[in-house]
Amino acid sequence: MILFQVEGIQKHYGPQPVLDGVTFDLRPGERVGLVGPNGTGKTTLMRILAGKEEADGGEIVRHPSLHLGYLEQQPQWEPGQTLINEAKSALAGLMALEQELIEVAEELGHCTDDDEHKRLADRYDHVQHELQSRDAYNLDYKIERVLDGLRFRRESFDQPVELLSGGEQNRLMLAKLLLAEPNVMLLDEPSNHLDIEATEWLESFLAESAAAMLLVSHDRYFLDRVTNRTLELFQGTVDSYSGNFSAYWTQKAERLLVSQRTFEKQQIEIEKTKDFIRRNHYGQKHQQAEDRRKKLDRIELVDVPRIITMPLMGFPPASRSGDIVVRAKGLAKSFERPLFKDVEVQIIRGERWGLIGPNGCGKSTLLRCLLGEEKPDGGEVQIGTGANIGYFDQHLSGVSDDDDVVDSIRPKHKNFVTQQRRDLLARFGITGDTALQKVGKLSGGERCRAALARLAASDANFLVLDEPTNHLDLWARDALERALKEFDGTVLFVSHDRYFVNQVADHLLIFEPGNVQIIEGNYEAYQLFLKSKAAAAVEAQQSAARAKGSLPGRKSQGKKAQESGGSKSKQKPKGDGKPSLQGSHGKRGTQPPRKPESVGKKGSGEAATAQRKNNRSFPFRKLTDIEADIFQRESRIEQLTEEMADPGATRDGGRVRQLKQELLDQQSALKKLYEHWEEASEMNW
Repeated sequence: MILFQVEGIQKHYGPQPVLDGVTFDLRPGERVGLVGPNGTGKTTLMRILAGKEEADGGEIVRHPSLHLGYLEQQPQWEPGQTLINEAKSALAGLMALEQELIEVAEELGHCTDDDEHKRLADRYDHVQHELQSRDAYNLDYKIERVLDGLRFRRESFDQPVELLSGGEQNRLMLAKLLLAEPNVMLLDEPSNHLDIEATEWLESFLAESAAAMLLVSHDRYFLDRVTNRTLELFQGTVDSYSGNFSAYWTQKAERLLVSQRTFEKQQIEIEKTKDFIRRNHYGQKHQQAEDRRKKLDRIELVDVPRIITMPLMGFPPASRSGDIVVRAKGLAKSFERPLFKDVEVQIIRGERWGLIGPNGCGKSTLLRCLLGEEKPDGGEVQIGTGANIGYFDQHLSGVSDDDDVVDSIRPKHKNFVTQQRRDLLARFGITGDTALQKVGKLSGGERCRAALARLAASDANFLVLDEPTNHLDLWARDALERALKEFDGTVLFVSHDRYFVNQVADHLLIFEPGNVQIIEGNYEAYQLFLKSKAAAAVEAQQSAARAKGSLPGRKSQGKKAQESGGSKSKQKPKGDGKPSLQGSHGKRGTQPPRKPESVGKKGSGEAATAQRKNNRSFPFRKLTDIEADIFQRESRIEQLTEEMADPGATRDGGRVRQLKQELLDQQSALKKLYEHWEEASEMNW
């Protein structure tokens, strides 16, 4: 089944088309990433698909069952609505069904006509089934789960929407879309305004969703973990690739290599043919030349390779600074609440430090404190000898709207002529008349690249960057990563782009609740640290439980097995293996053992034990057998946990769901084995 089919969509905003024959389809279960350089028309295409704009040509065929959800970028709100009520409005359809169920039930209670009663009963069953299939009896939980996942604080639930920040309002629009549960979602930069934790939650939510989706994102980890197909929009048309962004990146290189070779080979043959025609048009081989001319007219030209060029970018060689570039001791800062305290960090020349943490935790404030632009409440900052700081502000205030682009990057400390400035801008992807425009007329991506060019012109040996990847497309981010890795100075930056952090950073400063953690390594090293920390916490819990004797541990299993086996070997009868009928004086056969009944009345402990044996919850099994099963289950759980942390597995939503389900099954079976072991250890004597 095709949910919607796009045929030859065209859109013009001037003489050159933005969209020039876009054709593709979307089927159930497909999570399609739409990628392409800035300005190629991704948002325009999304708005046309959502019905927000009209196409100049082409056709969109929608399936009758299509329920489309589109993430608005500029939301509009009813005045006075609270955050929680606005979120609930996304479930208005389910709430109407709940009300209908109540009304139908009341009508059934008063209905006396048989035909009408049957009609109402059928309707009641239908509505009830619909509510159950859409999990409508847990609406409050669903709302809280989504709002919590998108990092809304519980105390803000009753806050009027108009008092929310712009980023919070955009997150609320995303929450409403997720709660509405359309079967097709159009998501334009859904991870904007989300910190890393919220982005990872959204990845998991979308990967588990049954909805088909088309999403635009510049977050490469996000695309890798959510999408299973990729569309490249370039030069007005789309090319389709199977798999996520990493698969696209590989396939793109392979296709480009083949298309370049094919194109170049054809061009060489065409030039040879033209040369033959020119040389023999009036000679003895005139007829051969004419035949080749006709053949040349009929040739089917190979398409020009779809080469997406990335800006070169680059920073000049850094002058030498002191070995210690920045040293901070006991740094603290508060506004309405404490942001950070007792921060101690020392950055050595040549290191590249990344700052990551939740929104509002104080990352940008810490940067300004280190730069001396913000006074800390406590502690001190020392800038090393010879450190020349270049600062990239996430608001791009370093380039003025009223300046020409070519003048906005002019450094104050040196003579930098116009041609040098234009050459530098070209390295950052700003060429031609764009370099002569006012900064205020640039797009977000162009203005960001102009600010980076200004940073390169400053000849800084210590680059401090606050969200440098904002507004940059995937190709520009790749170029910036390469430029920063090749830079021989020192780098300190804030970013929510995990891929960028992983590629650039060799040290991390992690903002955690009430703490700032230093990690030596990149983002992958941080993930390994979190994994080992979680494993240590689980092991500590299990050790505590073992100490209380409530669960068999893997370390104690061998010992218990030895003890159990040892006791059995000691009790093993000698000789023919038959039990010895031995009396109190040790004379064989003189006094047979008495039957239990002859002992008299049982003691209270024996009676209780006998009663428990008769009330077993589990069948009789040897302790060693149960412990072997426990060990097997625990080993499989560890294996599943490692597989779920593997990036290769997380890129496949179906595989993730399969692993999660098996993990739940194994944990449930392990819990029963623990209960069985406890019962057996008490009764098997």
